[in-house]
Amino acid sequence: MTGFKRKTPEEILLSISKLHRGRIKIYIGAVSGSGKTYHMLREGHALKEQGIDVVICAVSTMKRPETVEQVGDLERVPSIHWTRNGIEQKDLNLDALIERNPEVVLVDALAHRNRVGAQFATRLEDIKHLVSHGISVITTVNVYELEGFHQIAQKLTGVGCEEIVPLETLELADEVRLIDVSPETVLQRLSEGHLGDRKDTALFKRGNLGVLRELALRLVAEDVNETLEKHREEEGLLGPSGAAERVLVSTQYHWNGSIYVRRGQQIAKRLNGDLMVVCFVNPRKSLTKECATFKRSIVKLVDKVGGTFEELPFRSTRLIARQLVHYAVNNNVTRILLGHSKQTRWQEFWRGSVVNGILKMTQNVDVFIVADRADHDGERILPTKRKESPHKDVYRRLSSKEVDQKIEQIKRGKFKVYIGAAPGVGKTYTMLREGNDLLKKGIDVVIGLLETHGRKETFAQIGSLQTIPRYTFDYRGATLEEMDVPAIIERNPEVVLIDELAHTNMPGSRNKKRYEDVLEILEAGISVISTMNVQHLESLNDAVEQITGVRVRETVPDSILRLTDDIELIDVAPKSLQQRMREGRIYAMDKVEQALGHFFKTGNLIALRELALREIADEVDERLEAWERKNSLRGPWRREEVIFVGVTTSSNAERLIRRGFRIAHRLKASWYVTYVNPGEPEGDDLRKRMEAIREITTRLGGTFEVINAQHERQIPILLMEQANRYKSTQIIIGQSKRSLKDRLYKGSVVQNVLRAARHMDVLVVADFDPNFKNSLR
Repeated sequence: MTGFKRKTPEEILLSISKLHRGRIKIYIGAVSGSGKTYHMLREGHALKEQGIDVVICAVSTMKRPETVEQVGDLERVPSIHWTRNGIEQKDLNLDALIERNPEVVLVDALAHRNRVGAQFATRLEDIKHLVSHGISVITTVNVYELEGFHQIAQKLTGVGCEEIVPLETLELADEVRLIDVSPETVLQRLSEGHLGDRKDTALFKRGNLGVLRELALRLVAEDVNETLEKHREEEGLLGPSGAAERVLVSTQYHWNGSIYVRRGQQIAKRLNGDLMVVCFVNPRKSLTKECATFKRSIVKLVDKVGGTFEELPFRSTRLIARQLVHYAVNNNVTRILLGHSKQTRWQEFWRGSVVNGILKMTQNVDVFIVADRADHDGERILPTKRKESPHKDVYRRLSSKEVDQKIEQIKRGKFKVYIGAAPGVGKTYTMLREGNDLLKKGIDVVIGLLETHGRKETFAQIGSLQTIPRYTFDYRGATLEEMDVPAIIERNPEVVLIDELAHTNMPGSRNKKRYEDVLEILEAGISVISTMNVQHLESLNDAVEQITGVRVRETVPDSILRLTDDIELIDVAPKSLQQRMREGRIYAMDKVEQALGHFFKTGNLIALRELALREIADEVDERLEAWERKNSLRGPWRREEVIFVGVTTSSNAERLIRRGFRIAHRLKASWYVTYVNPGEPEGDDLRKRMEAIREITTRLGGTFEVINAQHERQIPILLMEQANRYKSTQIIIGQSKRSLKDRLYKGSVVQNVLRAARHMDVLVVADFDPNFKNSLR
């Protein structure tokens, strides 16, 4: 094992140098005013309370009341003041800081350029100098101040900046933390005069704020992904983590190769993943002139769309499937994309089928088979421009139904949710702090339901907030309590704070779930601020189980988040979260070791953090598209989609339905779920399973139906008839669990569907097997 390997002299020297080196922590945000300095100063106070020597230098509060308040009694080392174009600048006083020799320095504006004649040209160099002297630094930066991202930001928003830092700067940091803030919050701060006189700048347009926010979320998600990949490699883990999509396109040097690459790129973009392309070549044969031309075209396209390309040698067609599966597992691929087979049943038997071979061997990787529409109807799969929504006639009289809908929207309360990757990140703390801020502004705020879990810091944030007592009731001889919805509605505050949105209410309660309580309160015209963790989102249930090994029972339908007016992510690095755990600030001390060894393992926390960052980034993108922004960061989709999901009554049905929903939502498609009953008698067990499948489909916004067959060989025929009736463009089915004997006697649903559905895309969803990686070694 590598743990017993003797270190080289170079590794020993590097380890010794790290002992003397200070640490770097970077707070990153979308724009100025997102709260980076506020959080940095708050952390400074927390460190000071722990007995750590902290000073501040070149910190700009911009006279924002909350930020000024956070400076408090932190010691300030005077900065060097000078002016540039009539604007005051602050440089770090390196000599004074090194002489003072604190343990930590808090400093703003990582991208700052120093005065002419300074010891170093940039603040980044200043920070490196301090770190080399054993002084740790906590600093701040905006996403558009990072090299590469400043060009993307300028292209998408027109916002530019002169002072930038290399993107590799984030690699120097020991910790990067995102301060996520919604455009609505930034604009509210702007209207209150907390961001200076910036009302006319392009930076503070709502659409631009949304773009910059999404860029920040995706940047940190990529950084977290690199950390996760490294951690999994060190742990000897293979296969996908479950936190992100990675699409592998298998193509050939043929005219349709670019079609598969483009399709893979679209899927990777819309599902927020990476793209890899491989092509199998025979090393014993030289490429023909035609193949060489196609190769240049494909390599150029892959480079253009930001994917990676690799040639893989092969000697036998029958071995391609095994090579492809090995490559997919070793590169953490979540989805293999390739074209439909054009072979007949007998040709597949004699020559072998790559698709069938892959389906037999892989369990943790989905297989996406692209429709050959060029043969079917001459259609080429290429990106198309999104149709512009026609401008509504402002003089048209609204119908009575439209008037009622408008009135309901006006009457309904505002809904905001703080979301985190795991317990203990600070969602409730932040919710309470916002509640007190609103209270100071004269807004009537109360606590409807609070779960402090014994955390002193959280309890201290209650401040002047009034709490509505819980409702107590008897149920089968036991005294239970839950949030008192009628009392909240009767009290009629402007805003109510409600913790743990995913909570399941006690039996006998007014509603089954807390989010149903919240909807009732919103309908009464009361605004709600709530909290939840990403693992409670219904459509992510399978991904969370894959990451943590834990099946989350309390979930919130994704539609609830679509109803929110505002979502903000509370981001905390795994190491910081684990430190909070060890200090007893999340769970009681007697539960700490168990938590750190299970749900709070480093790999779990990194993956959940990436999942949360990507999910909120996608949600931001959805909202940007809803605002009719012409360009989406994920690119346009090719055409109107219809998703068809075929299920059985097995435990895999819910997994297929969640997958169908997530794909349909990302593609803005209608979707249908069908169960074909192969003549099974309708007993209590079957009725319960069908009701459970119907319930989850309806909860996620799909349409469920049951079709009866006379025998099992009819299943693929009826599925295809129904899929064609809906004019489906993509069919989703699960991997076959039938034995060879059953396949010979009853037929294979998957193989029959693949043969009949060559005019549409087919996604075969993998079963998750945590031990699958071992079977390929």
